[in-house]
Amino acid sequence: EAVVQEFRPAQVGESFGPTWETCWFKVELSIPLAWAGREVHFVWESDGEGMVWRDAQPVQGLTKEGEKTSYILTRSLKESEPHSLTLYVELACNGLFGAGKGSMIAPPDPDRRVTLSKAELVVFNRDVYELLVDLEILLDMAQLLGEENQRSFQALYTANQMVNVCDVTDPSTFPAARDLAAAIFSQRNGESQHTIHAVGHCHIDSAWLWPYEETIRKCARSWVTVVHLMEHNPELTFACSQLGLIPVLWQAQQFEWVRSWYPGLYARIQDFVAKGQFIPVGGTWVEMDGNLPSGESMVRQFLQGQRFFKEQFGRICSEFWLPDTFGYSAQLPQLMHGCGIRRFLTQKLSWNLVNSFPHHTFFWEGIDGSQVLTHFPPGDSYGMHGRVQEVLKTVKNNKDKGRVNHSAFLFGFGDGGGGPTQKMLDRMKRMSDTDGLPRVQISTPDQLFSVLEKESSQLCTWVGELFLELHNGTYTTQAQIKKGNRECERILHDVEVLSALAVAQDSVFQYPASQLQRLWRLLLLNQFHDVLPGSCIQLVVEDALQYYTEIRRAGAQLQEEAVQSLCRDLLQSEARSTQSTLVLNTLPWERTEVISRPGPDGAETLALVTVPSMGYALVQEPSVPPQPVAVRKQEDGSITMENGVIAACLDTMGHLTSLRLLDSGRESVPDGCYANQFALFDDVPLYWDAWDVMDYHLETRKPVTALLKPLEITLAGGLRGSVRFSLQVGKSSTLTQEIILDAMCPYLRFQTQVEWKEAHKFLKVEFPVQVRSTNATYEIQFGHLQRPTHWNTSWDWARFEVWAHKWLDLSEHGFGVALLNDCKYGASAHRNILSLSL
Repeated sequence: EAVVQEFRPAQVGESFGPTWETCWFKVELSIPLAWAGREVHFVWESDGEGMVWRDAQPVQGLTKEGEKTSYILTRSLKESEPHSLTLYVELACNGLFGAGKGSMIAPPDPDRRVTLSKAELVVFNRDVYELLVDLEILLDMAQLLGEENQRSFQALYTANQMVNVCDVTDPSTFPAARDLAAAIFSQRNGESQHTIHAVGHCHIDSAWLWPYEETIRKCARSWVTVVHLMEHNPELTFACSQLGLIPVLWQAQQFEWVRSWYPGLYARIQDFVAKGQFIPVGGTWVEMDGNLPSGESMVRQFLQGQRFFKEQFGRICSEFWLPDTFGYSAQLPQLMHGCGIRRFLTQKLSWNLVNSFPHHTFFWEGIDGSQVLTHFPPGDSYGMHGRVQEVLKTVKNNKDKGRVNHSAFLFGFGDGGGGPTQKMLDRMKRMSDTDGLPRVQISTPDQLFSVLEKESSQLCTWVGELFLELHNGTYTTQAQIKKGNRECERILHDVEVLSALAVAQDSVFQYPASQLQRLWRLLLLNQFHDVLPGSCIQLVVEDALQYYTEIRRAGAQLQEEAVQSLCRDLLQSEARSTQSTLVLNTLPWERTEVISRPGPDGAETLALVTVPSMGYALVQEPSVPPQPVAVRKQEDGSITMENGVIAACLDTMGHLTSLRLLDSGRESVPDGCYANQFALFDDVPLYWDAWDVMDYHLETRKPVTALLKPLEITLAGGLRGSVRFSLQVGKSSTLTQEIILDAMCPYLRFQTQVEWKEAHKFLKVEFPVQVRSTNATYEIQFGHLQRPTHWNTSWDWARFEVWAHKWLDLSEHGFGVALLNDCKYGASAHRNILSLSL
């Protein structure tokens, strides 16, 4: 499609755009005959990411930030080689990290233009390059090994001799200079020296500062460069954790889409997978957030990921590879075990703001006792460049020296793609076994973990969650994404329950496996660790919300089809009796609740119904509650609500001033305190705006006190009582809340709607409770976790804002209060105050 376009002349210095546009360049080259025997490169430098195409195949990614600005045309020009050829350069009008206006994480500048700064045909002097790499390593050794180490002086004097020997105008002097360096590099280590396992790596965020679609090209640019490196460096290994990324974008088309757009690249990747160089790792569909997805979603991440690797490459992953997400649920070790994984690698806890995590290699134990061997690369990065400083830091920083003598070293440009470079490999070749430096070997994840397993007898064990003491704001940022995730998880659960029941009862019903897989993959894609947390640009948010809309639409249709099959006879009889209602319960316990249903005149009416576990009931005559709901307005404007189970009192501002359990008379709101208290905080983090909320925000608490509409009764009782009020929040936002009490119900419901127009503010709702406990309990995936309610230690107060799923609970012997939600994740429990971040 590109090559048949009409091209116009372009000049170096010319700019192209705007942001996210694609420009194609036709490059006609003529190599001088005088360059016979020389190494010839095509050099291209611009602010945008590029791809060189030759003979209709991608051959080289071009990224100035990723130190990839040339394509090797020939390593030694032969007379038989073509001296004239045509290349195409595909230029994306965005950089490696998007197009932030003013700073990397700022919103993209829609009018940014990229400049072509260089387009040249050059002779590359390989001898000079090798000399420079030699000198770089020697000078780093001299500078970094320290005056107390004789090797630093040996390196310094060798570099000095090389300068003396080498005449830059006389290439015949270069070999003697290189021999001096080789003598240093060939002096070997002792057997006890630490071994660094270097693995090529290229972390590509599925979406972050660029939209999903751009990631497809980032993968191609990065992987074609890696494959090109492998063809000339057979020792290179490359761990790739996002192979499942591209196909997920196009749902049913999946890998067929990749094969159609990059068939040559795909075939080359498969060849190197077979050779053991291109190594699929990870085990999940995408590198998902490690906290917020439900238990079922996490299982599906592993199921889809492991199935994909098995189908495409004939093997499942034995390592869970999640280097860049914002904390790790205590349930993950059990889930890993269930999916055939016993090894885990990450490095994100090195970002802790308060406490330094005490280990780099250890056993991580989940809530059921499952353990996985866990390794954090001690260099605290997944984007090393193969420098002396980095390998020395890897050893010095290792907190498990003496217990193990091996560690990982992941090298290559990452986050925005890029991957390893030839210079990184050349640096590490010189450090493979050089006295004074750690031993550096090109390795694989399996080789690393295998040797760590053999050395694991003295390793320590960490029990519970791996909590990242940073980026706590991601539990709340982008409320619509959080709501969409929770709703779609519930929809897909319900569709599967009802479809499974329909299959069991109706042999004609076809279980919608392919449709469900398509919807699950959309949901799993949105759980990527910069999408579900909300730390992505607006373009990505818009895509994510569209995917949620599609899941809701298709899910509702599948649910309707399952119900029609499951309850066909009942629905036919119901048509003859307009007074009956079919009610389904997709949860695994019997429920008695008040529902809303259409009455004979079309108006909504209430009914108290009981429906069995994972079942349904045809409701004709609704149940009568033993005690109806009573709602009464008091002289001071406050309102009481009571249903025989609990009694509540609310003031005109909507504050909950009393909540009593009637059979015991136990009061849950302390005297003089207000529950359902909205509070506004300043939200001005140090840097990561969408990611962070800092502990000092707690010092800026301002209760929301501006009343727009005082509390009023909206339903006076019977099966349901409700009240409503409105507040002004901050300068421009409004909040309307309806508080509902149903017959026989042991809890109050708060339906809250906020029209949010504030900037750098954080809204929470607080519930002080008359319960004393040193620990609060939070729901996590398939279980729960206890966290302290005090700040005795730095580890305690660093968790001033934590995550939970559908509930948090504060209980003492015989009594407790729980705060439930249907779409929130940020929470805290400090002393006796339960707080939900809105």
